[in-house]
Amino acid sequence: MLDRNHMHKSRQNGETIGEVFGATEDGTNVKRVKISGGGLTAHVMTWGAVIQDLYLEGHTPSLVLGFENFDHYLQHSPHFGAAAGRCANRTGEGRFTLDGKTWQLDQNFLGKHHVHGGSKGFGKRIWEFTDHGPDFVTLQIVAPDGEMGYPGNLIARCTYRLQGGALACHFDAETDAPTLCNIVQHSYFNLDDGGATDIFDHSLEIAARTYLPVDAEMIPTGEERQVASTNFDFRAMRPVRRERDGSRVAYDHNFCVSRESMPPAMAVASAAGARSAITMELRTTEPCVQFYDGYRLNIP
Repeated sequence: MLDRNHMHKSRQNGETIGEVFGATEDGTNVKRVKISGGGLTAHVMTWGAVIQDLYLEGHTPSLVLGFENFDHYLQHSPHFGAAAGRCANRTGEGRFTLDGKTWQLDQNFLGKHHVHGGSKGFGKRIWEFTDHGPDFVTLQIVAPDGEMGYPGNLIARCTYRLQGGALACHFDAETDAPTLCNIVQHSYFNLDDGGATDIFDHSLEIAARTYLPVDAEMIPTGEERQVASTNFDFRAMRPVRRERDGSRVAYDHNFCVSRESMPPAMAVASAAGARSAITMELRTTEPCVQFYDGYRLNIP
């Protein structure tokens, strides 16, 4: 059940959290907070619940891509650091069927498909700070019934915490009707130089035996394919860079690591910088992980 009294109280408490970092096109203030813990420091903003930067003690560049100026997020950001939802990734033709009823979503990808919750998805909307401490921050957003085509009123919450050398991201949501909700933290990591160079020479390992092929419009074909003997086999640590027919293989695919959720969180992937001594491990409770190598990035 949706607790609207709690929602109102959280909104009042959140008004005192953070500094003004910028403003949206309609003049709404965007606020930002700093959190630190376990050798890590990050700035988080209310716009998109974005992680603006992530610094590791002893390493000067940010570990994630972001902008120093908020206006650049409005003009150029491909969901840098955002909490993308209601449903992250792509929905073919922008339609899904639930309990025998078909729902038409906002078609904001190629004019025919749905991606990252639509043109007014969570990653491009203002969240509210509801709680904040030295090493954590909690944000909340409300999505009304019918927004972007989704059924049900929905309250989503996101908590980022820096502790023990880890960035922990926790999402939960409440709704008053059957609906879909699949929020993802959409940071672009570069373990070498903050994005001055690409990650194609980073090394990567993903504990997945299968992946989901996509068509020319990046929609999953419905097939689940074995990674063995393909360029999608990351079961042993190897460089991201691979070539096929003289061209570099591009990755923006879902890798299947389990058939069901995995509480507590399990280690499913790891990465290492090409020139730094930094390594990263990914733990999740979810059965799949999306790997995107940033091959479409073209930031002015």
